[in-house]
Amino acid sequence: MSALPAGAQDAAAITADAPEAAALPPAKPEQKAPGPIKTRVLWSQFTDIVVSGDADDTLRYGGKIDAYVDIGGSTVGLDDSISLHVHPEFKYGESSNGEVGLIPANTLLFYPDEGDVFDLDINITKRWKSGTSLTVGKLNILDLAARIPVQGGGGHEGFQNLALALPPSAIVPGSITGAMLNVPTDKLIYRVLVFDPELQSRRSGLEDPFSKGVGVLASATLPVKIGGKRGYYALKIAGSTRSEVAADALPAALIPAPGSSFGNRKGEISAILAFDQYIFEDSQNPGKGIGIFGQIYMSNGDPTFLDASGFIGISGNPKGRPTDRFGLTYFRYSLADGLVDVLNNRVALEDEEGVEAFYTVQVGKPFRLTANLQVVDSAVSVRDVGVTAGLRLTTAF
Repeated sequence: MSALPAGAQDAAAITADAPEAAALPPAKPEQKAPGPIKTRVLWSQFTDIVVSGDADDTLRYGGKIDAYVDIGGSTVGLDDSISLHVHPEFKYGESSNGEVGLIPANTLLFYPDEGDVFDLDINITKRWKSGTSLTVGKLNILDLAARIPVQGGGGHEGFQNLALALPPSAIVPGSITGAMLNVPTDKLIYRVLVFDPELQSRRSGLEDPFSKGVGVLASATLPVKIGGKRGYYALKIAGSTRSEVAADALPAALIPAPGSSFGNRKGEISAILAFDQYIFEDSQNPGKGIGIFGQIYMSNGDPTFLDASGFIGISGNPKGRPTDRFGLTYFRYSLADGLVDVLNNRVALEDEEGVEAFYTVQVGKPFRLTANLQVVDSAVSVRDVGVTAGLRLTTAF
């Protein structure tokens, strides 16, 4: 892979490994089970170009199609509290991922793999009247990221850089096989995931499950109102019994040589503090508004290739234009010191930091057009600061 993935899930990875969407605040639980059959398709087309820096200034085009099919249990004679979720996805074309920063600048054109590729996620969910739900199967963490209230995520809407669309943790993969339990209470929303720590993109998840260990992600989200404005504050803990670096989430140049001093320790753990807080809510358009968001991440390092990261930003819908959306953020990610040391003779590395801004307008009912600008100081020391400009056209069916 040419770009560095980001890891993880729970409301995301600098690693193809994914994400502590992972650092995502758990989404507000759904109280109603889906009807018999519901379908939705999102098609995003991208064009981008590096306009400043030492990367090639080639205009690139690519796209991603995601279909979401939810089949209620009544379709096969069961109760609709049970549902089957089927998510086929197809990615095609090119992007500027890896041209400037290690973190992919375009999340949708990074997953599920390089080139023109297809993937399929299938899982089953049981919902109870209390709002508790249990999902088992293959899960796409980008789907969880898309539910974040202020920051947003997933790549079809909002920010495109993996640092925001699926924040890296390097522990939770972007595609997992396992189980997810959501338990809402009067004061807190709890989420627990148990998963195979190996990336499951383009796999059924049944080839050799849990052969490299077991991963767990636990989070607690506190919904609040400050000055009458909604907010969500979350603590997330992720860890696994893996005893090797997540090589499938790193570019080849960043994979330590066999026998090196990094990537041999058994077990890894990380902690995340995240928040999404509205500062303005549109009373005429429920669910619309402007808010601030942020996250701090820390891990114990080896074998996790990230040891610290953080971001802060603002995003929302301009007053008077509720269908438009904007966002501005600053992010910084730090590779583990041990990894930097063992790679010192191969490539000089430092922290990666950047700024991303976007503005989205509704163009007719099914179309949303987004202008995106990213300024990134790469983790690869010899690279100049790069500026990437692009457009995204998203069509909903």
